[in-house]
Amino acid sequence: MESKLAERLKLLRAEFGISQARLAELISVSLSFIAHIELDKSSVSTAVLISLAEFFDVSTDYLLGLSDIKKHPKTS
Repeated sequence: MESKLAERLKLLRAEFGISQARLAELISVSLSFIAHIELDKSSVSTAVLISLAEFFDVSTDYLLGLSDIKKHPKTS
Protein backbone atom coordinates (compact mmCIF):
# COMPACT_ATOMS: atom_id res chain seq x y z
CA MET A 1 0.00 0.00 0.00
CA GLU A 2 1.30 3.39 -1.02
CA SER A 3 1.96 5.97 1.68
CA LYS A 4 -0.13 9.12 1.82
CA LEU A 5 2.99 11.17 1.12
CA ALA A 6 3.68 9.24 -2.09
CA GLU A 7 0.07 9.52 -3.18
CA ARG A 8 -0.30 13.21 -2.37
CA LEU A 9 3.02 14.18 -3.91
CA LYS A 10 1.94 12.61 -7.21
CA LEU A 11 -1.43 14.35 -7.05
CA LEU A 12 0.09 17.74 -6.26
CA ARG A 13 2.64 17.43 -9.04
CA ALA A 14 -0.15 16.60 -11.49
CA GLU A 15 -2.25 19.50 -10.19
CA PHE A 16 0.68 21.89 -10.66
CA GLY A 17 1.69 20.33 -13.99
CA ILE A 18 5.27 19.85 -12.84
CA SER A 19 7.64 16.99 -13.60
CA GLN A 20 9.65 15.06 -11.04
CA ALA A 21 12.81 16.55 -12.52
CA ARG A 22 11.57 20.13 -12.23
CA LEU A 23 10.36 19.61 -8.66
CA ALA A 24 13.70 18.09 -7.71
CA GLU A 25 15.50 21.08 -9.19
CA LEU A 26 13.25 23.59 -7.43
CA ILE A 27 13.64 22.08 -3.96
CA SER A 28 17.31 21.13 -4.43
CA VAL A 29 17.12 17.33 -4.28
CA SER A 30 17.85 14.68 -6.88
CA LEU A 31 15.37 13.38 -9.42
CA SER A 32 15.91 9.85 -8.12
CA PHE A 33 15.01 11.02 -4.60
CA ILE A 34 11.66 12.42 -5.79
CA ALA A 35 11.03 9.18 -7.72
CA HIS A 36 11.84 7.12 -4.63
CA ILE A 37 9.45 9.17 -2.49
CA GLU A 38 6.67 8.60 -5.02
CA LEU A 39 7.47 4.88 -5.14
CA ASP A 40 7.35 4.83 -1.34
CA LYS A 41 10.97 3.68 -1.18
CA SER A 42 12.41 6.67 0.69
CA SER A 43 11.49 8.56 3.79
CA VAL A 44 11.95 12.30 3.89
CA SER A 45 13.68 14.57 6.35
CA THR A 46 11.80 17.33 8.09
CA ALA A 47 13.60 19.84 5.88
CA VAL A 48 12.43 18.16 2.67
CA LEU A 49 8.90 17.80 4.01
CA ILE A 50 8.84 21.53 4.79
CA SER A 51 10.26 22.36 1.35
CA LEU A 52 7.51 20.32 -0.32
CA ALA A 53 4.81 21.91 1.84
CA GLU A 54 6.08 25.41 1.12
CA PHE A 55 6.40 24.78 -2.60
CA PHE A 56 2.88 23.36 -2.95
CA ASP A 57 1.45 25.74 -0.32
CA VAL A 58 -0.05 22.92 1.74
CA SER A 59 0.38 21.81 5.32
CA THR A 60 2.82 19.10 6.31
CA ASP A 61 -0.16 17.34 7.94
CA TYR A 62 -1.83 17.19 4.54
CA LEU A 63 1.29 15.77 2.89
CA LEU A 64 1.60 13.10 5.57
CA GLY A 65 -2.07 12.17 5.41
CA LEU A 66 -2.83 13.40 8.92
CA SER A 67 -5.39 15.85 7.54
CA ASP A 68 -7.46 16.12 4.38
CA ILE A 69 -7.37 19.91 4.61
CA LYS A 70 -4.65 21.26 2.35
CA LYS A 71 -3.97 24.44 4.30
CA HIS A 72 -4.38 25.50 7.88
CA PRO A 73 -6.71 28.45 8.25
CA LYS A 74 -4.83 31.70 8.69
CA THR A 75 -5.18 33.25 12.12
CA SER A 76 -5.17 36.98 12.63
